[in-house]
Order: sequence, then structure tokens, then C-alpha cells
Amino acid sequence: MSFENFNEKPQTPVPAQAPVMTVSALNQSVARMLERNFPLAWVSGEISNFTRAASGHWYFTLKDDGAQVRAVMFRGRAQHAGFTPREGDKVEVRALVTLYAPRGDYQLNVEAIRRAGVGNLYEAFLRLKEQLTAEGLFDPARKRPLSLFARTVGIVTSPQAAALRDILSTLRRRAPHVRVILYPTPVQGEGAGAKIAQAIATASARAEVDTLLVCRGGGSIEDLWSFNEEAVARAIAACSMPVISGVGHETDFTIADFAADLRAPTPTAAAEMAAAPREDWLALLESHADDLTRALRRQMSDTAQTLDWLARRLVSPAAYISHERLKLQSLQTRLAHATRTPLNQARFAVNQLQLRLHAKLPQTSAARARLADNARRLTTRMATSGSQRRQALAALSAQLELLNPQRTLERGYAMVIDGKGKLIRSPKDIRPREVVSVRLADGAAEVGIASVQPTLD
Repeated sequence: MSFENFNEKPQTPVPAQAPVMTVSALNQSVARMLERNFPLAWVSGEISNFTRAASGHWYFTLKDDGAQVRAVMFRGRAQHAGFTPREGDKVEVRALVTLYAPRGDYQLNVEAIRRAGVGNLYEAFLRLKEQLTAEGLFDPARKRPLSLFARTVGIVTSPQAAALRDILSTLRRRAPHVRVILYPTPVQGEGAGAKIAQAIATASARAEVDTLLVCRGGGSIEDLWSFNEEAVARAIAACSMPVISGVGHETDFTIADFAADLRAPTPTAAAEMAAAPREDWLALLESHADDLTRALRRQMSDTAQTLDWLARRLVSPAAYISHERLKLQSLQTRLAHATRTPLNQARFAVNQLQLRLHAKLPQTSAARARLADNARRLTTRMATSGSQRRQALAALSAQLELLNPQRTLERGYAMVIDGKGKLIRSPKDIRPREVVSVRLADGAAEVGIASVQPTLD
């Protein structure tokens, strides 16, 4: 056997070259794989290396006895956390497992955080909040405004609570004129919620305060749980006066905060909201007094100027009458001028029209002379013709008078008329025994005809 070929390996085919990935691509692929295979989950641990960046993001390490993992909670989620964790706090986080690609670090992307061991309480808190929200108990439309000038403030808290001392100190410093009534009640422990609700109901029934403060100092969620009970929320909603809730610290939220008309971040802040500082009221009153003084002075100045102006306009009756007499004379002059001017204009126009008329009239003197001569001649002729006609008429009248039958009758003649009124001219027209009428000058007579004789030639 030859030792020369002992270390030679058998010939095998060389596979095709696999694609080469960059580190960035690798980390991104791992990050996608982690996000797909590890859904959102709750993880418990202890806070370590907590840092709050200027951007508002939280960076910390979550650890237990055997391991640790980096975690990040971005500002949009952190501002709704309800508290700021401290070094060594036991917490539970709802997170997505991911990879920070630039460094290749495996980490948790935290969406929610809560104190460890309060998961059930928090869920109960959310269920009650959802129920009361659906009922409209937290509706902003039912929130009442605070009294503008509170004279009496009620406090529902424990007489031994440090929050009470803070509230009294704040009110004594800011508004010593405000009267304070305490409605004592336990603020934690078994049955505290019912006692808090009873204290609120007592204050509502007495209606002796302008604003009611429901307060206690900070603590864990278990310490504050009495203010998360339904009875307390309904008592606050049914209260007859506005209620300010000042429970815990700024990051603590309870059901009482949502039911109250106004939430204060701390008991001290609740006292500040309940009553405005006396110095502010005094400054406001002084400001109003200054405004009134300035307004009064301005009004007096305006009135004085108006009085001076009216005094300057006011004149003696004699001067006023003299002034009015001058005005009257001026008006008379204007009236006379206004009347005379149109009259003169009219006269001038008439004269002009007369001149134009005379210029257009024909020369009638010769015609008038002829007309007068003709009138004289006509008068003469008419007089001559009238005289001649009167003479002719007189001659005709004389002749007519001669022919008048009456005159003939007056001379002794008579007219014979038959019964038909016809004049009888001949004896032939008369029949014997006929009655005829004989008309004389002075009357008439009826005559019977005995016989008729013809005329003898």
C-alpha cells in the first residue's frame, strides 16, 4: 500500500456558490422572523439601567435571576404608562420581540407597562372604566364648572392623611378667607370605598360647601384602589356640588378622576384649583377700582368739556333775539331779491316779446282809414236805405189799410158766410131757407134766406 495517496480525499463535485448577504440584510431578516414567530406577550422582570432620553423614549433592561433582555418604550406609548418606573421596580410589560438591526441586539419593543402583581387589578380597572364610560358617567357634557368665588370648601379624606395637611396649608396660604369643612373617612383598607362614598353623599345632602375635594396622597395601585370602586364613582357623579379629584401623584389615574368634574394631579393642586388666591382677588378688585376711577374721571372730564361747550353755545336772550333779527332781515332781503329778480326777468322777457310782436305786426293805419271810411259810407247808405224802405213800407201799409175788410165793413158793408164758413159772393151760391151768417163791423148775425133773386142787368 502506497502512503503517497493515503491523505488524498476522494474527488467530489463543487456546488454552485451561495448568495452572499450583507449584515444589514441578515439583521432585517432575523428581525422579521422574530416578529412573525413571537406575537405580543406579557413579560415580567425587574427594571435595570433605566434611561429616559431627551426625545421622551424609555430605554431599560428587564432581568430576572437567570437572564436579562434590553427593552425600549417609545414616547407615544410611554406617555400613557401612568407611572415612571424606577431602578429595581418589578414590572410586567406587553412587548413585541424584535431585533435592533444597527447593532444586531435582540430587544423588546414595549407597548404597555404595569407594576408586577397588579395585572388583575388593572384589568378590573379597565372593565369598570369601560362600563361607566358606556353609561355616560364620564361624559364631558355633564361636567360642571367650579364656583368662581368659593366661600366654603369641603374635603373628603382621612384626618391623619398628609394630603389633608398639604390642602389646609395651601388654602391657609392662598385663601385664608375660605371656610373648610372636613368629611372624615378612611382612604384605604377594607371597606374604605363604601365609607368614601358615604362621606361624599353626606356632603352632597348637607349642601354646605361650594366645592368638594376628594383627596389622598400617592401610593401603589392597591393603596389607591378604594378610589377605583364603582360606589365612589357613582357618589361623585350624583354629588350636588362640583367635585375635584386629587388622588395620588401626577401619574396616578383612578376611576374617581374620570367621574369628577375636574382632576387635579395632586391634593395640593386640588386645593389651588378650589380657591383662587386672595391676592389675586384683591389685585382684581384693585384693578376694577382703578378702572372705575379712571372711567369716572374720564366721564367727569367729558361732562365738563360738554358743559363748557354748552356754556359757550348758551347766549343771552337779547343777543339771541338780535341775532335772530339779523337772520330775519337777511332772509327778508334774500326773499325780496329772490322775488324781484324773477319779476324783473319776466318784465324784460315781456318787453322783448312785445318788441318782437310790434316788429312782426303789419302797418294797419291806411287799412283802418279805409275801414272807417267804408263804415261811414255803409252807415250813410244803411240810413238812406232804411228811410226809403220805411217810406215804401208806410205807402204799402196805407194801401193795405185801404184793402182791409174791416174798414170796408166799417163803411157799411157786410160779409155773408154760409154754414161751412165760405164767403158767399153770388146769389147763386145761396139756397132758399138756408141759414147764413152776416158779419158786420161790430159783430155778426144769423139770417135765414127766404128766397133768392138773381141780379137784374
